[in-house]
Amino acid sequence: MQLHDVWFVLIAVLWTGYFFLEGFDFGIGVLTRLLARDRTEKRVLINTIGPVWDGNEVWLVTAAGATFAAFPEWYATLFSGFYLPLLVILLCLILRGVAFEYRVKRSGERWQRNWESAIFWTSLLLAALWGVVFGNIVRGLRIDRDLEYVGTLGDLLNPYALLGGVVTLTLFTFHGAVFAALKTEGDIRDRARGLALRLGAVTAVPLAGFLVWTLLSRGDLPSLVAAVLTLAALAGAVLTGRAGREGWSFVCSGLGVVALVAVFFLSLFPEVMPSTLDEDWSLTVTNASSSPYTLKIMTWCALVATPVVLLYQSWTYWVFRKRIGTRHIAASH
Repeated sequence: MQLHDVWFVLIAVLWTGYFFLEGFDFGIGVLTRLLARDRTEKRVLINTIGPVWDGNEVWLVTAAGATFAAFPEWYATLFSGFYLPLLVILLCLILRGVAFEYRVKRSGERWQRNWESAIFWTSLLLAALWGVVFGNIVRGLRIDRDLEYVGTLGDLLNPYALLGGVVTLTLFTFHGAVFAALKTEGDIRDRARGLALRLGAVTAVPLAGFLVWTLLSRGDLPSLVAAVLTLAALAGAVLTGRAGREGWSFVCSGLGVVALVAVFFLSLFPEVMPSTLDEDWSLTVTNASSSPYTLKIMTWCALVATPVVLLYQSWTYWVFRKRIGTRHIAASH
């Protein structure tokens, strides 16, 4: 395996980590409207991710940076072709972060409700838009002989990509409900577990359709295995959740997210952005990569930095591992 293949795998791992962690993060944001009955319960849900939401975004920053350094042609074509969707994603990430921090800066009810609405809408949009982006990447784009995107915004709003957005939205919301059942106590925990069971059934239909569509268009044996694992993990999360095993349910829902991302990248390799105009104009791990010397330096840097990041993020989750409930919310909130 050459270094550009290794970095394709590493970038896939970074996106997998991002969607595994930020998936339930987005789901919690959506659940502030679907699950919480009052302001106190919204605060409970927000507090489940309060210590970790910004750390989860480190995976996105690292994935984007690694793509820029290891595959500059991929990065350039991706950000030019998806300029408007990625701009909306960036604005949502900024607004969402501000909402988490500013919500409690003032005690006014209107002030806090507005920021809570921002958390909900930005979480919902982000969960859906990432599915649209990756759906288009897997489907293929109008890339010309100069490795540049020549399509329009309307080309990105195709049925396959929109279905991908529905899949990530429902799957991340389900993942968030499982996480809420794992991290809360009392009545909200029971309702989160019940909602997770219903969301599992809702997620299964678009997810199965999307996986079948993907396999018929770009599938091979590895992506077939990953697709089967995705559906099996979803079923396992529902069954273990029904049995009251929230920990195992979260492991299974997370495995479902991981397997779905694996379907994306396994369907792509060795391409990184297929061209729908001419297969010879597709971006691959070979024609989109940096020089071997650059990849070698990046590899050594990754070997040093990655264990540090994993260590401090694992420590953060360990410190804030306990369940919380409405009794932990101060009356002033």
